[in-house]
Amino acid sequence: MDKQTETYREEAYELLAELEASLLELEETPDDTGMIGRIFRALHTIKGSGAMFGFDDIAEFTHELETIFDLVRGGKISVTKELIDLTLSARDQIKAMLDANEGGETADTSISEEIIIAIRAFLPDTEKDLEEQESEIRKLKPEARYLKPGNITYRIRFHPDPDIFINGTNPIFLLNELQELGEARIVAQTNAVPRLEDIEPEKCYIYWDIILTTSEGIDAIENVFVFVEDDCEIHIEIIDEAGGPENETGYKRLGEILIERGDISTRELLAVLEEQRRLGELLVAAEVVEQGAVDSALAEQEHIRTVRKTRKESTSSSSIRVPSERLDSLVDLVGELVTVQARLSQKASFQSDPELLSIAEEVQRLTANLRDNTMRIRMLPIGATFARFKRLVRDLSNELGKEAIMIIEGADTELDKTVIEQLNDPLVHIIRNTIDHGIESPDFRESEGKPRQGTIRLSAEHSGPNVLIRVFDDGAGIDPEVIRAKAVEKGLIVQDADLDEKEILSLIFAPGFSTAKKISGISGRGVGLDVVKRTVEALRGTVKITSKKGKGTTTTLKLPLTLAIIDGLLVKIGETCFILPLSVVEECVELIHDDLTRARRRNMMNFRGKIIPYLDLREAFMVEGDLPPVKQVVVAEAKSGRIGFGVDHVIGQYQTVIKTIGKFYKDAEGISGATILGDGTVALILDTAQLVQSVENEAMFSV
Repeated sequence: MDKQTETYREEAYELLAELEASLLELEETPDDTGMIGRIFRALHTIKGSGAMFGFDDIAEFTHELETIFDLVRGGKISVTKELIDLTLSARDQIKAMLDANEGGETADTSISEEIIIAIRAFLPDTEKDLEEQESEIRKLKPEARYLKPGNITYRIRFHPDPDIFINGTNPIFLLNELQELGEARIVAQTNAVPRLEDIEPEKCYIYWDIILTTSEGIDAIENVFVFVEDDCEIHIEIIDEAGGPENETGYKRLGEILIERGDISTRELLAVLEEQRRLGELLVAAEVVEQGAVDSALAEQEHIRTVRKTRKESTSSSSIRVPSERLDSLVDLVGELVTVQARLSQKASFQSDPELLSIAEEVQRLTANLRDNTMRIRMLPIGATFARFKRLVRDLSNELGKEAIMIIEGADTELDKTVIEQLNDPLVHIIRNTIDHGIESPDFRESEGKPRQGTIRLSAEHSGPNVLIRVFDDGAGIDPEVIRAKAVEKGLIVQDADLDEKEILSLIFAPGFSTAKKISGISGRGVGLDVVKRTVEALRGTVKITSKKGKGTTTTLKLPLTLAIIDGLLVKIGETCFILPLSVVEECVELIHDDLTRARRRNMMNFRGKIIPYLDLREAFMVEGDLPPVKQVVVAEAKSGRIGFGVDHVIGQYQTVIKTIGKFYKDAEGISGATILGDGTVALILDTAQLVQSVENEAMFSV
């Protein structure tokens, strides 16, 4: 696939996402003309660019939708739920066409034909007649189009960037599209074409002046250039319209036209006319205008040109498109640099060379800044991911006969792109369960004094080195007794198990657990929330559910900001080094001999007057060697509270580049990855959540 085609595909997918979001917003506010225009522009760009890059099937299909929304813009068709449904289906078909083209296949044309038939059914009879008339007019000579009342004539100057061919754009396609809008006269300007020996084949040296008479309006003209507006100079102005002033001589003089177009300045025109009587003198003698007015007009022209040029340069340089593979490669290189910097710092600390220490400190500072900036580049707003779920809520609500809306908060919250990519499936499972089990039927909600329409609130916010993502609904909530009964039925707990409400709610994450009374396409198979838990924990995050019967349920995902480079706490057990994520570490304390003996015997320790679980990592990982006289304990945050991890020595904070471990060790409990230390040795990164879970499982098994 060539670069230009791939660029179109990427932008088309973005436009389809924007189209879906806009359609869902339009359904809530059908009279929003700005949203209607946004939808029309997205369709027009997909169509125009598709024709330009050889996606003719997409262009022809999208043209049908564009026609409908052009009528919506003109107030000839109302926005209805049926129109939104149909347009969303058409959007899905366009995506299917893009997906099929990527694999060299062809999308199901029967679906396209069915949708086109349904689309044309929305056309009013008068518009169908108009389409037939337009077809007949096109068969006549071009001058016949001038006979249509209400036409406006525009002057257009299209000056492409010299590098427009490199971006895969063919200006001829744009000119052809302009001709479709009405009667156009096109003049190619070739004065910038260099001598033959100086021509670069990849450059565009030609620009065009177009005189276009059309009834489509200026929006239609601007939409032709919407795909290239940042790479070209485009000037559009009205020069003639019905009801406008008529010049007795027929039209403006040649000098006036050239000045208006900017081809010559007033000063240049006056210089040419000096051989005769000066134009300024004629104007002053006729007491038509003062010289100051001419100077003011020139100042205005230059000022506007400068402002627009500055704005264009600022816009074009504000952002760039970079393939994700390059970004991943950059992160890998920064990770290697961090490792080398750690080696340099370690080497410098062992020598007494002040200059080397100074260099090492400077490299450490620069590396930290580079790391932070690279991580920020990987950070993306989570709003694009959240927006997808509005469609999910709408479709599932319709399928289940329920009414629900989604409210999104914190869409600007940024998260590592790797985390975002893996977050889609967990949120899909949570939202599906929310609609199926949480949101009640409209009639039942009304009988309970609730609004018929349920609310699902999806929010994100930063919390230290983590992001909290919450899914809240105002539905039926979770009945702990129902969960307990189902867990007993499935043999997950015994009948008389002493569990508090928090522990009972955690049972819904067990594999195969489901409270659905029958299997449907949405739920009942016991697959869902266990996947959520596994995925979130694989991201070194946690998931928690709180609920109140009859009031609603909140599911909270706590996720790290990034998965590439983290701040860790380097500890040592025997001769082996381990890394604990610094984000979960609360405090480091010491245990002397007597306290250590009691903690190891009871697996509990006294921490600031409170009893917390204790896990000796030397025993957990079966590390041999002599015990230190004083045991150091890292108190960390766990799902159920705090837990103390016994280690031999706490070395200190360490900038950790996360490396994946081999497939032979992927099932090793308590290990989430590895990192390379400054001396070249490997340190394992501990998964505290998994360690706590293994201890709890062992305790349950021993009981």
